Amino acid sequence: MGHSASVAILDVRPDLLDALSALRDRVDVARFPFPVPGAARARRTRQELIAQLDDYLVPRLRTPEAPLLAVVGGSTGAGKSTLVNSLVGRRVSEAGVLRPTTRTPVLVCHPADRAWFADSRILPGLARAWSTRPGTREDEDGGAEGELLRLEIDDAVPRGLALLDAPDIDSLVARNRELAAKLICAADIWILVTTASRYADALPWHLLRTAKEYNVTLATVLDRVPHQIAEDVGRHYAALLAKAGLGDVPRFTVPELPESAGGGGLLPRTAVAALRQWLTQYAEDPAARRQAAHRTAVGVLDSMRARMPALAAASAVQHAAAVRLARGTEDAYAEAAERIDSAVTAGVPLAGEALARWLEYPHCGLEALQSALADGLATLLRSEVDEADERVAAGWQRDRAGAALLAEPGVCPDRAATAERIDAAVVRWRAGLTDLAYAEVRAARDADRAAADPEDAAALLATVLLGGRRGSAAGERLADTVGAQAALRMRDRARERLEDGVAGLLRGECERRLAPVDALDVTARQQSSLIAALSLLQKER
Repeated sequence: MGHSASVAILDVRPDLLDALSALRDRVDVARFPFPVPGAARARRTRQELIAQLDDYLVPRLRTPEAPLLAVVGGSTGAGKSTLVNSLVGRRVSEAGVLRPTTRTPVLVCHPADRAWFADSRILPGLARAWSTRPGTREDEDGGAEGELLRLEIDDAVPRGLALLDAPDIDSLVARNRELAAKLICAADIWILVTTASRYADALPWHLLRTAKEYNVTLATVLDRVPHQIAEDVGRHYAALLAKAGLGDVPRFTVPELPESAGGGGLLPRTAVAALRQWLTQYAEDPAARRQAAHRTAVGVLDSMRARMPALAAASAVQHAAAVRLARGTEDAYAEAAERIDSAVTAGVPLAGEALARWLEYPHCGLEALQSALADGLATLLRSEVDEADERVAAGWQRDRAGAALLAEPGVCPDRAATAERIDAAVVRWRAGLTDLAYAEVRAARDADRAAADPEDAAALLATVLLGGRRGSAAGERLADTVGAQAALRMRDRARERLEDGVAGLLRGECERRLAPVDALDVTARQQSSLIAALSLLQKER
């Protein structure tokens, strides 16, 4: 029976398409940046899912009557282009001994099916360039090299089916490998081509196992098989397929022929007759077409039950890594806060030059004492922040996720910039202390108490806060200057401002250290949204 656009292969269900769109959005925003176990596989799964949804499943569900797409894929030198050319009966795809030969994928279809592939219904990321014969190009919608899909029309291709010659899956060029994987994800039918000398290689079997996992409509071609060993190779290959649970996969054998040498010729029609008949059946038999499209679409949908939870589990591992790095950083800065509080209580800032100035006070001058105390506080803060940073770096270095972040430019803290921020924070605290002293002295004047020097009060207040026991004498002098109650009130407010200032400084530095982690946006929400998207899809199915 001929091709009929009225044949409905799959039901068009808006709710299912909406669920798939939501799932696609969740998968698209999912990130797996940390090099933790399962991350590389999750990134591959994410790319495959997006490719299958964009390039195959959603277009197939929206236009179930569209022609089937059979993608011919395989390893370097497997003879894919020669096979496609031989199926068509002329050279539509460049073949040759130089590898990787196929850089730009070539799709060939019947002229009546041209409209289906002229737009971006499938493979929207590839520009189109239509040809009517080799070396002639028309209707070119240009794109960058590697982003082009060259299209051919030929009456020899049955209506309802298009053949696509994909780049080598093991190409030395990474973009070719990625494009080959993307094209395979767009297929209704996969035709995996391997050779008599390479059929046991790992890569073709990885593709075969993947096809089995997705329950894809699949055929395999054993190409360039020498006549002398054809029976043995065929038997061994069949046994391997059966062992892998692929014993029912159609298997075609193409003998080694003079036309195969160099990839320049066309194989005799008899060499590809069985494969051509198999493909023609899918193109012309509505039941077979329906079965191929339905099986592949349902296989992809079914695979979501395993792949989406796997993505969610990988997301949980990513989030755990982010939490681990954040907790280690926060703990380091919490410890720094405790050490600073203990050091201030013990009077550590009132040492060295600050202590010498206090012992000379008031003869040393108010500014000299306050500056020395501010320097002592800044030195303490710089020391503890640096030590916290070192603890953070050591902890991250022991963690695969943290070590990867540390290797990124700009992640390690700029100590000079940190010191500038600390100095600025101390200047602000000191100014606030002076403002507090002026306010208390003004209040004392309003109450007709003896006037005091605000700068003197500020110097004494700083000594009380930062001097520990050695600063107790400053507290007595402050009480004599502004009154006992005012002195207590000033001390409590100044200590609160100091604690707030130190807490704000440490919080800001901690956030700066965690900014590279936060920028990756690996949250618990990512895991839950993936599970929710799968749940919605299952409900709509």
